[in-house]
Amino acid sequence: MSVLTKWTTNPGGEIPPDKVMGRDKLIKRLWRILERQSLVLTAERRMGKTCIVKKMKAEAPEGKLPVYRDLEGVRSRLEFVETVFQDVERYLSGFKRIAEQTRKLAMQLGGTEIAGVIKLPDSAAPHWKTLLTKTIEDLVKHQESTIIFFWDEMPLMLYNIKNREGEEAAMEILDTLRSQRQMHPDLRMVFTGSIGLHNVLSSLKKSGYANAPTNDMHIEDVPPLSIADAKKLALYLLEGEGIRTNNREATARAIAESVDCIPYFIHHIVDQLFHYGGIVDAAVVKDIVNSYLRDPQDPWHLRHYRERIDTYYAKDERPLALNLLDVLAFTNQPLPFDKLFNLLQSRLDNAEREKARDMLTLLQCDHYIIQQNDSAFRFRFPLIQRYWRLHRS
Repeated sequence: MSVLTKWTTNPGGEIPPDKVMGRDKLIKRLWRILERQSLVLTAERRMGKTCIVKKMKAEAPEGKLPVYRDLEGVRSRLEFVETVFQDVERYLSGFKRIAEQTRKLAMQLGGTEIAGVIKLPDSAAPHWKTLLTKTIEDLVKHQESTIIFFWDEMPLMLYNIKNREGEEAAMEILDTLRSQRQMHPDLRMVFTGSIGLHNVLSSLKKSGYANAPTNDMHIEDVPPLSIADAKKLALYLLEGEGIRTNNREATARAIAESVDCIPYFIHHIVDQLFHYGGIVDAAVVKDIVNSYLRDPQDPWHLRHYRERIDTYYAKDERPLALNLLDVLAFTNQPLPFDKLFNLLQSRLDNAEREKARDMLTLLQCDHYIIQQNDSAFRFRFPLIQRYWRLHRS
């Protein structure tokens, strides 16, 4: 069996670290950044940021202690502290040590131990900050390595906490984490999320929050795969799944280009080609992509691009965001600002130039659009533009 036959599709599933394609150069850069500071890792959904941080955790260099956790389901400050404490306890237990200070305080506050895991009562909520700082102190005290907390979906957790406990609660989380980074020189944090921290911070600033809690962190965007790596991934998967083609190189390139070199979608297409049954080519790839874009069941979850505007954008911002995206979706070439704004005015009577400029910046931060070197704007991903055009027609 050749090495290529070991590559199989796993659309939406967890990809083993050794099957994460084309990210070695980026990961090397991220480790270099983490030598000096913490990191905010941004990316559009399905770009593979979780695969990247899990690969980093699995292949961490000597002298690095990676601690990974998905925070999507965390909805309170106490839940966050409990999660961090449990992770710290698990890592310290490998060295036959315990988080002494935190354990003592947790038990004093009415914590209960079940199967070696301490659960905190709701009455401990006012003490969350002390518990968090002591937890981190316990870990730092027992480690000679650089400790790196990889916190996936951090912005979503902050959004959940803001909704449940108020803006001030989310502010305190951010400020406390920043103070811990300043207090412990060998502590690093990596925040990841498809909707960036800027959405949460914009909401907090409207409530009077003036701090810059991540200005000590480097912001790095995860791009799609290069065309060469995306084509290679498609080739490996075609070979691994035993799919017959009339021209494997051309079919692999068609797959890569049709989905903007995004690995998640490449897995999906090759999985569908496996079920196709016959000899496949670029035309079959095109048909599959078109069927996914039109499918009312939305198996690629593309409806998220529309729905998240209602979730994360203020009510008065939504018409402006939607109309700007509509204008860009229904044009066949990038638009300079003046032309874009003129077209916007034909759709939105009360459009204001400066608000439009601010919204274009926000839409760039959220990966909807990009500004080219000639200053013209366009959708960042042609695939998302096609979906938007189909479903906003």
